[in-house]
Amino acid sequence: MMLSIIEHVVLFRIKEDVPQSAIDSMVKQVNSLISLEEPLHLTMGPLVSIQSSNSISSFNFTHMIHSRFRSKEDLHAYAVHPTHLAVIKDNKPIVDETMALNWVTEVHDNDLVLQHGSAMQVVFFKLKEGLGEEVKDEVLKGISGIQHQFNCGENFSPGRAKGFSIGSLSVFPSLRELHEVDSHEEFRKYDTNDKVKENLDTVLVLGYVSHNPTSP
Repeated sequence: MMLSIIEHVVLFRIKEDVPQSAIDSMVKQVNSLISLEEPLHLTMGPLVSIQSSNSISSFNFTHMIHSRFRSKEDLHAYAVHPTHLAVIKDNKPIVDETMALNWVTEVHDNDLVLQHGSAMQVVFFKLKEGLGEEVKDEVLKGISGIQHQFNCGENFSPGRAKGFSIGSLSVFPSLRELHEVDSHEEFRKYDTNDKVKENLDTVLVLGYVSHNPTSP
């Protein structure tokens, strides 16, 4: 059975002088948020790879949260939950930068929760400025066509997205299968669609491994 859900992806850049013990504590705190009522799935850990089509240094994030929710209302309830806010406050001193995208998608109920050790590729897309809504819709359709085997959607929370407006996510059984994906080919395949190519500013490709088994 297919389920309509919210994909919630947050990127973090941890400050360089932070001791590993403080980073481990943050990861543990964030992963404990799965105990809240709202998340269907939640995992945080270090990124295993990050590449940008234009190599902008500001995209040197170090960690990622991936979580899933039943609805925008549940995502909002999680965002303002006192326990979630306390974790943010506790760890704000060690975080240099954040970025987040949220989109609506569908997943099979058997694939809702990622297994421990499974890997994912997350791709964020930034469109050129000044595009009309009709053009944006055509670009989204073009990317969705290229990404047909992955879930893909339009970000509905622009405030923390740094101009990126489309997200996609694909899951692999392990890091080995993720590493077999040619990252250069990942960038090149968007050049095959003229409508996408001429309106696309930046592609950000992220690799991540789920470190903690979670349950809804």
